[in-house]
Amino acid sequence: MKKLLQSLFVLMFIAFSAIAQERTVTGTVTSMDDKLPIPGVSVKIKGAQGGTVTSSDGKFTLKVPASAKVLEFSYLGYVTTSRSITANAINVSLSPDSKALEEVVVTALGQVRTKNSLSYAAQQVKGEELTQTRISNAASALSGKVSGLQIIQGNAIGGSTNVVIRGNKSMLNNNQALFVVDGVPVDNSNNNTENQKAGRGGYDYGNAAADINPDDIESVNVLKGAAASALYGSRGANGVIMITTKSRKSSGMGITINSGLTIGTIDKSTFPKYQNEYGAGYSSKYESGDGFLLFDVLGNGIKERVVPTSEDASYGAKFDPNLLVYQWDAFDPASPNYHVKTPWVAAANDPSTFYETAISNNNSIMLDGASDKGNIKLGYTRNDERGTLPNSRVLKNIINFGSSYKITDQLTASATANYSQVNGLGRYGSGYSGLNVNQNFRQWYQTNVDMQAQKDAYFRNRKNITWNWKDPSTAAGLVPIYTDNYYWTRYENYETDTRNRVFGNASLNYKATDWLNILGRVTLDTYTEFQEQRVAVGSQGAASYSRVDRSFRETNYDLIANFDKNISQDFNVKALVGTNIRKSLLNSVSSTTNGGLIVPGLYTIANSVGAVAAPEEKYQPKEVDG
Repeated sequence: MKKLLQSLFVLMFIAFSAIAQERTVTGTVTSMDDKLPIPGVSVKIKGAQGGTVTSSDGKFTLKVPASAKVLEFSYLGYVTTSRSITANAINVSLSPDSKALEEVVVTALGQVRTKNSLSYAAQQVKGEELTQTRISNAASALSGKVSGLQIIQGNAIGGSTNVVIRGNKSMLNNNQALFVVDGVPVDNSNNNTENQKAGRGGYDYGNAAADINPDDIESVNVLKGAAASALYGSRGANGVIMITTKSRKSSGMGITINSGLTIGTIDKSTFPKYQNEYGAGYSSKYESGDGFLLFDVLGNGIKERVVPTSEDASYGAKFDPNLLVYQWDAFDPASPNYHVKTPWVAAANDPSTFYETAISNNNSIMLDGASDKGNIKLGYTRNDERGTLPNSRVLKNIINFGSSYKITDQLTASATANYSQVNGLGRYGSGYSGLNVNQNFRQWYQTNVDMQAQKDAYFRNRKNITWNWKDPSTAAGLVPIYTDNYYWTRYENYETDTRNRVFGNASLNYKATDWLNILGRVTLDTYTEFQEQRVAVGSQGAASYSRVDRSFRETNYDLIANFDKNISQDFNVKALVGTNIRKSLLNSVSSTTNGGLIVPGLYTIANSVGAVAAPEEKYQPKEVDG
């Protein structure tokens, strides 16, 4: 006891000493120009952990250790400033960063401007900021890097990313920002079903802008508001994500290799915590009087306790290791527990053990070269992503090409071409659906069901051996009433999809005078998609097969004259005039079987039991002159 009291005294002394060594520093941060307070300024302890941001009135309060010597103040558009901690009150004035104001950004239609010449907000992100972590989705990589840019994404592999600038502007229509790559408007459609979007179940196939290669991005300029994106018409009303791809600036040849490996697991601290006191059933006493069914399992005239397998809840009989009962696996002839009573205990392997280790590897190689006449690049990227759910994978292959050549001193030809192929297997089911095992684990489950036992039951013979038998007292009742074996769901009732895409441009730029350039450009964005969904014979729901064939094509023809002339030493005029012709075509056909499948395992529309309804077709041609 004496040693314990001494230890407690020492710990208390250390704690009081640590508190005594801390001090609180307060202050106000203002602008040197107008002396007004600046909210949101980052205040960090240099060389140590800790920091804060200024409030709406420019004030801050920060606890700093006695060892801290310097505070660092930083804010976008202002010069980062350091101050020595010589007092408990520090007031700082930040001066505008003239270099930031003169920074060159790419605006609508690929026009290059300095920041201080713009009448609207535009923020730039360098390409290397997007690839510090090996994220395959360029839109996701923008998260947290641009003020006013809201990125909402799910945790499904290859899932959708919602990109909204300065909040939603419509309750019913699309709020997504427009993506433009090297002058090419890139379609960013989300082609998930209406049921999936409404949360009623389906698969998340992601956004088409995920085909953009982050490793090929030199910079991203986010144009905010209607004034910034007016040249793109109504589809630019939600703002524009302007992407400029890489090109070699200096003479010579180069090779760049990037490689990344990401390993992930589920966060069990956020996973549901299951109670381990009660098993299958509801509060009913059932036939046994203590929470079980009673019937003759072995055909010897003796009624035995049987778990109520048709119930999908865990408010039943209290667990008792001394109590032996027939559980779901006692009715599987291939199971070692067939017609065997087992102890009534909570499962050793709960649903958290269903998930696997996610592994994603991203590798790219880029070859480039330049001379005084032009430049060229050729790159290849392979991203292989395997998810936490069994039998899930998204494989992406991308090829990027770009070249520019000065034909004469006045005429320059340029071209880019980007090809991508995305193959999905076993994307995650979403919403309230039998295809979504995640929803099932959180709502309908029996705590006596062991995940490893379910896995073994499926892989023994690839049959749908469920814990959720409809009525195990009869042979006809040995079918799932609500829930399939989870591994059957992942390995039999899965989806596949493929998207092949090409986008790029070809242009001629003629420098008529030192103040007039004329640009002629043709851009193309086209892709084909093929999506398949399956429900196998033997599943809880009717067997089915559905497919969607979709194609998209957009062509833009631009002719632009760019005027940039110094009228006098203090007066400059920048202007452009031009025309655009846009042609787009969307063609989609979706079909599904009716009444089940004739031949198990054969997934074609012709394998339908009943007459197939006419396919749903969508044909949307559009031509716009601007």
